[in-house]
Amino acid sequence: MVAGTLGGMEITEFVETLRLDGGLLADAAEEAGPEAPIPACPEWRMRDLVLHTGRVHRWATGFVTDPRDQPYPLPEAPELADDELAPWLREGHHQLVLALHTAPRDLATWTIRPASSPLAFWARRQAHETSVHRADAQQAAGVPLTPLPAPFAADGIDELVTGFHTHERSRLRPETPRTVRLRATDTPGAEWTMHLTPDAPPRTERTAASDAPGGEAVDTTVEGPAETLYLAVWNRLPWDGLTVSGDPSLPALWQERGGL
Repeated sequence: MVAGTLGGMEITEFVETLRLDGGLLADAAEEAGPEAPIPACPEWRMRDLVLHTGRVHRWATGFVTDPRDQPYPLPEAPELADDELAPWLREGHHQLVLALHTAPRDLATWTIRPASSPLAFWARRQAHETSVHRADAQQAAGVPLTPLPAPFAADGIDELVTGFHTHERSRLRPETPRTVRLRATDTPGAEWTMHLTPDAPPRTERTAASDAPGGEAVDTTVEGPAETLYLAVWNRLPWDGLTVSGDPSLPALWQERGGL
C-alpha cells in the first residue's frame, strides 16, 4: 500500500484510475471539439486543456523513465491541427501509464513533495491530475461525469488539503482565523480539520476521531459524499450537494481563493 495516502491505496489502483480517466478525457475532448469552453477554467478552451494535460503527462513520464534529482520545466506546447489533438493526448497518456506500470518499485527520482516512494508519488499525483481534468473535459462536452470510487475521491481531498494547501502559495486565508472540518460521509476515516489564518497557509490534520466526546470545536463543518466533496474542493462542482453547518462563508472563500 502507498503509505501516507488515505486508506493506503495501492499504486496499481492509482495507475488503473489514471488509465481509465485519461481515455475518458480524450473521448470528451473529441466530442466537445477544440473550441469548447472549460467551465472551471473560463480562460481555457478544450485545446488549452488538452495541451496542458498532454504536456504534464509527458513531463511526469520523464521523471519515471529518466530519473533525476532536480526538476525541469514542462515541455513546450506543440503546434497541432485540431484533428491531431486527441491522438497526441492519447499517446502521451499511454506512455505515462506504461512508464508507471513498468517502473521499478525502488525508483529514485525527483518529486514535488515528500512521499512514501517516488513511484507512489507520481502514480498518485498523475491519477488525480487526470481525474480532475477528465471532469473538466466531460463538463465541457456536456456529458455526465463518470463516477469515481469513494476511496479514490477521499484520497484526492487528502492530497489537496494536507499537501497543496499547506504550501505558501495557498490563498485560503480568511480575514480572521477560522477552523473548518471536512468530512466524507461515505468513507470511514475521511475527515480533516483545517486551521485557516490570515498570515499563513492552512494547517490541516486528519481528525477521524473527532466524533469522540470533547472533540475540537470548529467554526464550519462541510459534509457530503467523497466524490461530491472532492469535486467541490477542487472547484469543479458547486457546493450545493454538500451540507454546510456553522459559519457559511467558507464555500465563497474557497471558490474565490481555493484555486491552484
